[in-house]
Amino acid sequence: MNSIKFLKFTIVFCILFSCSHESKVEKEIVKIPVNIKIERFDQSFAELTRENLPDLKENYPFLFSEKYADSVWINKSKDTIQLEINDEIKKIFNDLSEEEEQLKSLFQHVKYYFPEIKEPRVITITSDVDYRNKVVLSKGLLIIALDTYLGTDHHFYEGIQKYLKQNFERNQIVSDAASMYAKNRVGPIRDRTFMGNLVSFGKELYLKDLFLPNNSDARKMGYSEEQYAWVVANEEEIWRYFIDKQLLYSTDGELMPRFLYPAPFSKFYLEEIDNEAPDRVGQFIGWKIVASYMKNNDVSLRQLLLEDAETIFNKSKYKPKRQ
Repeated sequence: MNSIKFLKFTIVFCILFSCSHESKVEKEIVKIPVNIKIERFDQSFAELTRENLPDLKENYPFLFSEKYADSVWINKSKDTIQLEINDEIKKIFNDLSEEEEQLKSLFQHVKYYFPEIKEPRVITITSDVDYRNKVVLSKGLLIIALDTYLGTDHHFYEGIQKYLKQNFERNQIVSDAASMYAKNRVGPIRDRTFMGNLVSFGKELYLKDLFLPNNSDARKMGYSEEQYAWVVANEEEIWRYFIDKQLLYSTDGELMPRFLYPAPFSKFYLEEIDNEAPDRVGQFIGWKIVASYMKNNDVSLRQLLLEDAETIFNKSKYKPKRQ
C-alpha cells in the first residue's frame, strides 16, 4: 500500500514540476522584445495607380518582376478577378491586429530557442490562390497570401480537393508560419529511408510544438479534431503496421506519398482503415518518436537537430500504448 501511495505522490510531483517549469519558461518568453508589424501590400496593390506605382516598387522590389512593364501591373490591379479577390479579403481581413499578436508570440518563442533568428518583415499579398505557397519565408521576409485563408467553403476554392482546402482557414496562418521556421531549422532530409523521413518530419513538429504551445496538437498537424483523435487512438496499430511490413529502413519512394505527404488519406491498402485514416500519419509517428527521444535523453535542442534518425530512434525508447 505504501508503495502505491509513493507512486501516486511521484506522479503528482512530476506533473507539478513539469507545469512549474513550463510556466517559468513562458514567463521568460513573454519578456523577449519583439517588434512585429504586418505590412498590407495587398491593400496597397488594391489602391494602385500610375502615380503611386514607383513608390510601391521601391518599397517592395521583390514583388515586382523587372521583366514586366508598368502597364502589366496597372492592368492586373484593375482586372475583374483581382477586384473580386480584393473585395473578399476586405470582408475577412479588414483587421489583422489579432494575427500581429499571435505572430509576436510566435517569434518570442522562436527567439527564445534560437536567439540568432531575427524577426522578419511580415507582408500580406494576394497570389491568385497559389495554395502551394501560402506562406513564404525567404531572406528575412515572411510573405502571407491572404487569398489562401478565406475559409474552407469559400467559392474561390471550388475544384480544390477537400484535404487541401481544410486548412485554408484564417486560424491556420500562424501555424503555417511556424511550420516554415521549423522546416528551416531542421533543414533538408538527407536520410532516404522511411525512418529518416519520419524523424525529420518529427523534428519539425517537435519544434512547432515548442513555438506554439497554446495551439492544439490537431492544428499543429493541420488536422481536424476528429482526425487527430483517430491517429491518437490508432497509434499502436499504425506503428505495428510499419514494423510488420518492415518499412522503417525501406528506401521505397512510394512510402512518402502514402504516409508522409498531403493526400486524401494514408494508404495502408486496407479498405477498413483507408476509409478512416487521415493523411500524413507517418508525421504523427515521427513526432512521437522525437518527443520520446527528448524525454528519455538529456540533450539540447541543437543536439536534436544534428542527431541522425537511427540514433534518435534507437535511444527514444518509443513504444506506443494501446488507447
